[in-house]
Amino acid sequence: MLNPKIKNIEKEVLSDNWYTLYKIGFDYQRKDGSWVRQYRESYDRGNGAGILLYNKEKQTVVLIRQFRMPTYVNGNESGMLVETCAGLLDGQDPETCIINEVFEETGYKIKKVEKVLETYMSPGAVTEIIHLYLGEYTDDMKVNNGGGLIEEQEEIEVLEIPVKTALEWISYGEIIDAKTIILLQYLAIRLKLFLS
Repeated sequence: MLNPKIKNIEKEVLSDNWYTLYKIGFDYQRKDGSWVRQYRESYDRGNGAGILLYNKEKQTVVLIRQFRMPTYVNGNESGMLVETCAGLLDGQDPETCIINEVFEETGYKIKKVEKVLETYMSPGAVTEIIHLYLGEYTDDMKVNNGGGLIEEQEEIEVLEIPVKTALEWISYGEIIDAKTIILLQYLAIRLKLFLS
């Protein structure tokens, strides 16, 4: 059901260079019944999916490290970010998307994933909903080195580390990506793997 306190929505495209940046004007009804005109900028890059690969027997996870320009211009001195495998849906359903992304980025060929949740990562400015998954992996699922797609200008380092190390990296500031933190903490609760 649409919100009756919002009306007269107008969108203006500010940029469509990579994805689409809109300026959105709308009338908003306040608690006292009065209406005010508000403006917001909204970045639409489509929806995405992310996954944390884990090996229950070895108590390890597979993460990736890659350069992220927005973090570089906002305080991340190297620009390198440790995160879970993720990608934009680009017309695929979330499950198909994330299975394909895992193969491209990590080299693991997985067939089964478990949906954890859906979340808005930056709802004040970005429209994206990200679908988050867990996926079990075994060593025999590794069929190539991964590393991403050259045509997408990806250069990805694949990391296999103990779950406990990954959780420590959160507290040390080595992992600062929100989707990765959410999935690692979810896994820790699920598998009852807490730091001693």
